[in-house]
Amino acid sequence: MQPNASPIHAAVAEDFAAVDRTILAQLGSRVPLVESIGHYIIESGGKRLRPLLVLLAARALDYGGDRHVTLAALIEFMHTSTLLHDDVVDESSMRRGRKTANENWGNAPSVLVGDFLYSRSFQMMVDVGSMRVMEILSAATCTIAEGEVLQLTNIGNPDVDEAAYFETIQGKTAMLFEAATHCGAVLAEADPERETALQLYGRYLGLAFQLTDDLLDYQGDVQTMGKNVGDDLAEGKPTLPLIRAMACGTPDQAQLIRRAIRKGGLDQLDEVLAIVAETGALDYTRQRAEEMSRRALSQLDVLPDSRFRDTLATLARLAVDRQA
Repeated sequence: MQPNASPIHAAVAEDFAAVDRTILAQLGSRVPLVESIGHYIIESGGKRLRPLLVLLAARALDYGGDRHVTLAALIEFMHTSTLLHDDVVDESSMRRGRKTANENWGNAPSVLVGDFLYSRSFQMMVDVGSMRVMEILSAATCTIAEGEVLQLTNIGNPDVDEAAYFETIQGKTAMLFEAATHCGAVLAEADPERETALQLYGRYLGLAFQLTDDLLDYQGDVQTMGKNVGDDLAEGKPTLPLIRAMACGTPDQAQLIRRAIRKGGLDQLDEVLAIVAETGALDYTRQRAEEMSRRALSQLDVLPDSRFRDTLATLARLAVDRQA
């Protein structure tokens, strides 16, 4: 397992080590291929933000038990299973700068191991022993799946507007962030005000992260992001930079982007990059990300002072102040 020694993990370093041990133990299977793919995807990098949010939310409310460790690990399994499925759906060959599982083992094994990780997460949910946590996470899995289907049906569709875009990213990305902090609060038996605040914090944080990801798709590079500039355009995904550019550009500019979304690919990448910059679409996307970050920060006002709350605040700022 990769070390988690960054400042954002420091407040819950011991808890995080326990999460790593739990993940390794729960990856066990009598089928070697399940373990091979499971270990490959789990160890492929990333900040493990969703399990981190579980730990921080629970500790910020003075939770003193150990069930938050199991909860954090199962949240990571849920997230990992969606990555396996997403890479198959998107026909991706690279993630975080290395080959995807489907590139190494094929689509069928990747999908089935994703199913295994989802199933294992529900086994672990039973171990947590909270009906409310089960209600939140079972509802979240449905919302996440709907978000993924929405994104799939919107590929190649230049008529997606900003409201439909936010509906999609709320489902496919922000929902698991929200479920992580919400469940952490429930486990700590938070009062209704603090429970709602942590739920909304996770929602706005997830939206800020996805908006920044969609911004970086037109500004980043493969060395920092693990993927290429324009990957979303290549797949025909109408993300906010394109939606805003079509709304604010000239008719000719809007028509060029519409054709690029319908066709997919990168034949007109340079022209599209110039338009999204010229129309202020990148600045607008960053402003919306910063707005969501501020909303997340405001939810923390009801929490007691602690290093855990401070780390949650740091995460809200990092959501928009990053290059990967």
